[in-house]
Amino acid sequence: MEVTRAQPINSLNDLIQELHNVFESECINVDYVHDIMASYKSNPSEWKKFAKFDRYRYTRNLIDEGNGKFNLMLLCWGPSQTSTIHDHADAHCFMKMLSGSLQEVRFDWPKDYRPETQNEPSEMLEIDRNVLKLNDVCYINDSLGLHRVENASHSEGAVSLHLYCPPFNCCSMFDERTGKRTKCPVTFWSKFGQKLEVNKPKCSS
Repeated sequence: MEVTRAQPINSLNDLIQELHNVFESECINVDYVHDIMASYKSNPSEWKKFAKFDRYRYTRNLIDEGNGKFNLMLLCWGPSQTSTIHDHADAHCFMKMLSGSLQEVRFDWPKDYRPETQNEPSEMLEIDRNVLKLNDVCYINDSLGLHRVENASHSEGAVSLHLYCPPFNCCSMFDERTGKRTKCPVTFWSKFGQKLEVNKPKCSS
């Protein structure tokens, strides 16, 4: 099947509008969404109003709710901040770098969560490691494994743009040494540029 290529996206508003157009359909072309995300070239003057940092943990900042079909958000990572190892609740996840760089570490699912086995939990198996730099895009879903996202810099922050389809408010996080699985709520630090009053710990990216 021939993949439709995205036209250049000239602004963050263009990106949001094209995503709304794409998600009007019930059948989503993952490659096309990847192209749309890649076509947008980071412009801090467009997204900095959504970028909210916290000195103790990374933050999730909602930009657009996608008419209930997707969430588009900015994740802001202070120096050395990292996510847990987590799944994506059967959603598609696209991640694009807007500033700085991040390291994505992928893991296989723990053996005890494979339907064909009944093994006890064991140490998580790393299967891939990638460095994402300015304007790079990556994609993951649960069939491709689990991942952890890290800001490896001890002095510089990073900002990434994430699209989740469909949106979710709970995921699973995993202990790297044992593979133990724990359900975790996911919340926003801010919505549409406004900080929320109550924020709970987050686990996903």
